Amino acid sequence: MNDISRLPGTARMSSAVIVNGIVYTKGITARGGPVDIAGQTRNCLDQLDDLLAQAGTSRSKLIKVMIWLKDMADFEAVNAVYDAWVEPGHQPVRACVEAKLADPSLLIEVQAEASL
Repeated sequence: MNDISRLPGTARMSSAVIVNGIVYTKGITARGGPVDIAGQTRNCLDQLDDLLAQAGTSRSKLIKVMIWLKDMADFEAVNAVYDAWVEPGHQPVRACVEAKLADPSLLIEVQAEASL
């Protein structure tokens, strides 16, 4: 039997779930007002750093990052922020797709999996 631990979130979801030494995060969207894609990307990655730390890990242990963009025209701007953030030699697998997000002001959503 696997022990599952959960980081507090909302009534709908946990912020992260940890099972078998793997941390699975919620989808992270920008908070606090960044309106451009670079600002929203930095905001999401800062939140991801915080969430990974709460779970007892860090970006150097990332396994997978999934990115949803409102508009694929933002792909290069996201990559510029992401490439500066990801630790050299510790790049996770990654996918990036275009999707309709829950709120029209949201330009990006990020979800990740990391090892403890």
